Amino acid sequence: MRMSALLLAGLLACAQPLQAQTPRVTTEVDTTLVTVGDRITMTVTVDHPAGSEVIWPDSLDLAPFEVLGARLLPSLPGEGGSRSTLILELAAFELGDLEIPGFDIGVAEETGEVTELGTNPFGVRVTSVGLDEGGDIRDVKGPLGIPLGAGRILLVLLATILVPVLAYLIYRRLARREVEEGKRGPIIPARPPHEVALEALDRLEASPLLERGEVKEFHIQVSEILRIYVEDRFHVPALEMTTVDIIRGLERVGVEHSVRTGFVDFLQPCDMVKFAKARPDAQASLGVLALGRRLVEDTIPEADPAAPSPETGAGTGEAERVEDAPTGEDKPAPVPSDEPALTSSEEPGKEVEPS
Repeated sequence: MRMSALLLAGLLACAQPLQAQTPRVTTEVDTTLVTVGDRITMTVTVDHPAGSEVIWPDSLDLAPFEVLGARLLPSLPGEGGSRSTLILELAAFELGDLEIPGFDIGVAEETGEVTELGTNPFGVRVTSVGLDEGGDIRDVKGPLGIPLGAGRILLVLLATILVPVLAYLIYRRLARREVEEGKRGPIIPARPPHEVALEALDRLEASPLLERGEVKEFHIQVSEILRIYVEDRFHVPALEMTTVDIIRGLERVGVEHSVRTGFVDFLQPCDMVKFAKARPDAQASLGVLALGRRLVEDTIPEADPAAPSPETGAGTGEAERVEDAPTGEDKPAPVPSDEPALTSSEEPGKEVEPS
């Protein structure tokens, strides 16, 4: 009687539909012994319930191995669920017993629950190339000598003498031309950083990047325009910094809090597009560009009040002197003198003979 009950329970269990498959990951490599630079194929397989999604990492750091390529295969139906496969091409350029480190993978259920999985590390031995099976150590050969004939030596001597002479003659000619012209060429002053940035933003806004759907390239360019502006305007090396480092650099040079907050609001959407694969629409992208333009306009340095204005040409002091100068109506009258006036035929300092 007891055996019949157990048999019935087993048949009922087999008749029930298969439960959702528990996510699991398996990892394989095609070899564990390679020479320096040889490729290693690593296959990562994730079995997961149907309808769930595998969340692969955006980037992989498998040092001391370098990732030469990654290929994600289409998901296939598996036993009780689905199977997703990632194929990695690796190479090592160090010798010895190395290890391919593991990395994390997520499986997102339809309910929103995420299961974390991890791959197992693999040990790989990397050996050198070109081993001499004979075992003999060969002598190191010296460098090959280049034979020098009389013609080659003559050419070398002529070049050694003529090059400095030609350089001196060219210098003298250019110097003489400058003396004859009486002045050097005009020195073009550097353009203000805000003018360069605003023109670059206008060109980007008029470009067809958003119309072609190149959202990532649009955000990369608008971010570089503002980073160059920060370098030229505030002398903070923003092109080589993360967003956090840029904000700290602006704080060190005394930029006010409201401006730093504006740069945070500008740089974070650009980072989301570049690194988190966000794809905002055209209106949101143009909003980021408008915020960058406003940051440039709000940080334009104020004009120096002591600088000469174009109307006066020499500041307020010269204008006051011009106003103080007497006009034609206020000229002082000539002081009368007892000396006789000179005629047109008389010259001052010359004696006149009596008539």
